[in-house]
Amino acid sequence: MVWFSAGHLISFREIPNPERIMAPVTHLLMSWMIAAKTTDNSRDCRLVTLAGILPDADGLGLIADIVTPWLGLKPTHYYGRYHHYLLHGAFGAVVVAVLMAAFARNRWRVTLLSLLVFHLHLLCDLVGSRGPSPEDLWPIFYFGPFDKEPMWLWHGQWRLDAWRNRLLTVCLFGFALFMAPAKGYSVAGVFSSRLDAVVVPVLQKWRSALQRRFSG
Repeated sequence: MVWFSAGHLISFREIPNPERIMAPVTHLLMSWMIAAKTTDNSRDCRLVTLAGILPDADGLGLIADIVTPWLGLKPTHYYGRYHHYLLHGAFGAVVVAVLMAAFARNRWRVTLLSLLVFHLHLLCDLVGSRGPSPEDLWPIFYFGPFDKEPMWLWHGQWRLDAWRNRLLTVCLFGFALFMAPAKGYSVAGVFSSRLDAVVVPVLQKWRSALQRRFSG
């Protein structure tokens, strides 16, 4: 079940393992598939997809945590202190939705879809983002960074590298490849139009070859 607490914090690793770093890939694929199905142009698709991964921007403090010891500076703990606290809640949802809508063609659609994929990100984190040990649970502070109450936590949280998460990611990747030729743009286009212009024709060629093979 989900546990609601008003003041108790669960300790977890401040520096993530490699599997935790790969989590945004799953969020990316899931958000892109929803965006590709519900938007009618590549720009809005890109914006909605970004809304599904931007909650993890509050984990960028990890860069400082890694770099400062190398520079001989006082160690920082920004990742453990702020990840899942600054943007993983209502405040982050509003900021991200407004920001994405500002650049959208269909602003109301992008606003609503951004809120949808943002909260889907939170749900996925609540269900399947546990670390290596049973105690390494990741809570959601929905009213952070203004309030730590309530803290949402599920004791049945899957490990981030659990077979369920791996299977989900593989399936999402396969569906994303399948959808791209028909849409005319792919998940690669979220970050690079030039890369997308290379990837999509290749996928369209493969799809045409498979159709000819099975139809003949």
